[in-house]
Amino acid sequence: MDFDGLSVDQAPPISAPLRFFLTAPLFAVLAGILILLSDAQTLSGRYSMDAIAITHAITIGFLSFVMLGALTQMLPVLAGVKIAKVDMVAKISHIFLLFGTLFMIFGLQNDFSKLILSASLFLGIGFLTMIVSMLIGLRNVVNATPSVKAMITSLVFAFIIVLIGMHLLSSHGSGKFSELHVLLANIHSVWAIFGFAGVLIIGVAFHILPMFYVAPRFKKFCKQKVVWLISFGLFLWLILNLFFDSYSVVAKVWVALFFWAFATTVYLKLNARRRPISDITVWYWRSAAIFMTLGAFSWAINDFYDEKYIVVVSILIGGGFIFSIMSGMLYKIVPFLVWFHLNAKGYMSIPTMNDMIDKRLAKTQFLLFIISLLGFIISFFLPYILPIFAITFIASMIILEYNIVIPVLIYAKIIKTKPDFDMSMFTMKVEN
Repeated sequence: MDFDGLSVDQAPPISAPLRFFLTAPLFAVLAGILILLSDAQTLSGRYSMDAIAITHAITIGFLSFVMLGALTQMLPVLAGVKIAKVDMVAKISHIFLLFGTLFMIFGLQNDFSKLILSASLFLGIGFLTMIVSMLIGLRNVVNATPSVKAMITSLVFAFIIVLIGMHLLSSHGSGKFSELHVLLANIHSVWAIFGFAGVLIIGVAFHILPMFYVAPRFKKFCKQKVVWLISFGLFLWLILNLFFDSYSVVAKVWVALFFWAFATTVYLKLNARRRPISDITVWYWRSAAIFMTLGAFSWAINDFYDEKYIVVVSILIGGGFIFSIMSGMLYKIVPFLVWFHLNAKGYMSIPTMNDMIDKRLAKTQFLLFIISLLGFIISFFLPYILPIFAITFIASMIILEYNIVIPVLIYAKIIKTKPDFDMSMFTMKVEN
């Protein structure tokens, strides 16, 4: 691995990111159970309460938990950002997001207005506590690398979509909907997918692919211009939607083009890496690149079909692209955190990162996940087969949770023993 440019001495306590990572697959299991128990025809409608609840069990419960956990770890290490009282901030954010997501899911499904309004408040506190703390820490960054700039951009989009999301959820709770409700819902979803998650993934890839996979570095144009070009496209899409709706497809094609270019670049760089040893995380990155290529252009042309296939587009991008990369990140980051923190404390006789994950189980989990995604797409046209793929998805997520719990158990076992070396004399300090 290439640790060039990392501020390893700024690493937060291991508990800060782990609490997010360990919770994420549990929400995915919950989403799978809700899919299994729901009416397939109802889920094909984007604005049904069941569809909204299940979507956010995945987008908040899984995707956002993984992204916030990753940011908690990467901002101090990649950018040298000092998040004030990071462990306390992570605890507050985690607990409010945990209960806020549960309140939202069951409030929407049971039309319980007080629970929905509580969810809006809890989710707002949970997200904004973390986002604002990170943005405050980023003000003092001296060397804003392309990865750091992408993270800042991503957090700005996150800040906006959280405020919009709070308004939308409050509308459901109060039963009062503005004339702009559908437009705001579209902005919320598009900016969440491409602005928050998409831009964050691009920024992380700039550093993660060369670091973990010894892949060729991204070219200067890609690192310095692509995030701004995508952001321009997202704001152009907003303006066209407000004033020239019939031309909004132009901006969608613009955004899709750059995500397609990124997906293609990722695929090619993985093929050109200097250490061509394949593992499950490479499979996830490659499949994500394929799904994004299909999803981006499906999204761009979906207007011509009156958004009839928006659910399929959501599965391709949200599941195939974002979910795949977040799953791959869990397999890579959790063992790395365990290995890194144990090394920093003087433990040398520990399993390698690769030895912490059961490779056969990981492959089984990946295959079940891909089968589930393809099954969900087919189920859009053949609704009666949906329960089969809900079960494969649940099984996949249970295995994922098991696979990332094992490294944590290894850490818990080793940390109780005496270190091989006394590291107190060295400058690198990692909090408990």
